[in-house]
Amino acid sequence: MSALPDPVELYGTEYTRDPYPLYAELRARGPVHRVRFPSGVCAWLVTGYRAAQQTLTDPRLGKHHARGNAAWRARASIMPEPQRSRLQVHLLHQDPPRHTVLRRLITDAFAPQRVAALAPRFQERAEALADALPERGADLVEAFAARFPFAVLAEVIGLPAEFADRFDRDWGKVVQPVGPGEPGRPAYEARLRGLQRYIADLVVHKRREPAGDLLSRLVAACDGGDIGPAELDSMIFQLLVAGQEPVTHQISTALVALLRHPERLAELAARPELLPRAVEELLRYDSAFELTTWRFFAEDADLHGTRVPAGDSVIVSLCAANRDRERFPDADSLDLGRSPNPHLAFGHGIHFCPGAALARLELRIALETLLRLPGLRLAVSDAGLRWIPAVLARGVERLPVSYDGAGGSCPVADRPVAPC
Repeated sequence: MSALPDPVELYGTEYTRDPYPLYAELRARGPVHRVRFPSGVCAWLVTGYRAAQQTLTDPRLGKHHARGNAAWRARASIMPEPQRSRLQVHLLHQDPPRHTVLRRLITDAFAPQRVAALAPRFQERAEALADALPERGADLVEAFAARFPFAVLAEVIGLPAEFADRFDRDWGKVVQPVGPGEPGRPAYEARLRGLQRYIADLVVHKRREPAGDLLSRLVAACDGGDIGPAELDSMIFQLLVAGQEPVTHQISTALVALLRHPERLAELAARPELLPRAVEELLRYDSAFELTTWRFFAEDADLHGTRVPAGDSVIVSLCAANRDRERFPDADSLDLGRSPNPHLAFGHGIHFCPGAALARLELRIALETLLRLPGLRLAVSDAGLRWIPAVLARGVERLPVSYDGAGGSCPVADRPVAPC
């Protein structure tokens, strides 16, 4: 076998701040590239739009971690036991037919019609957070983007108020792996233990006090033998982490994009009827789902002209695909009226994000609410923004902004939600 190409390093401050120049360079070279992540694990990265679509629907590729080879497991499969066995068998790591069974259990809760019916209540929650903003400035991640999606998620899945109050946002960092030899490992493992205890308590509560909500239905499915206890815990883990943290990041990336383009921000604030198309463009322009999770071939295979060994991880760059000039004219420009806009921000194929309709609505409501802050602008330099160190996601840790008055000055009745 010929020697493997030297991997391109997908980490570092400059890459995290703006990965798009590197993605453009990689797309120009071809659709598939060997890359290395901070953990040292190497993978095969797909960057072009057409190649991304084809890869995401390639039946030869599976998601179950058992497909990974020893080299991958040594560096990528680093969540300790017993959490790995209890929290890592959710939808993202399953293949049909098991994936089909698990996905069917949650789709009704996130159906577009149900989500749209809840829009007025979500708007009320957004307004309450906006009304509570300080008079002249705030960190919009801490004060809004980290709070609004969780409040929405709690309502959609039926998270009791006492459990919503107990949830520690720091637990969301468990999706940012920390290797066994890294200094942050003890804190990482403590987060996992705390989250697992929380999930166990939540299951006990829902078993004792069932309701007609999604969490109760999942517990009932476990008690009825349709899913196992580990699958139950893992699905709740996925809902609590993947169900709100990416929306937090998407709100922040969308706001950063608009704050970097003040003329677009002013246009959107003045014309909220542009929001539906603007949301799609903001999802395309800088997506919170930067990279997909792992996929594996069961045997050595050709992937768009590149030979990929069995069990090596294959990852699709959704952000790189969404900036492919062969699919999107003037792809590096923020065009709020872009149409059509067939972006891949929520993936493609059977693993398309089941919460896409909810995420779209949350982003619309968040933007419609926050863009009413008069004179909204960054309170730090662009270089002062700190991007999260997560491997697969994009977002800023803090978003300090200034404005010329608090959000509570405009009555709720004067703030219609953009149509879905």
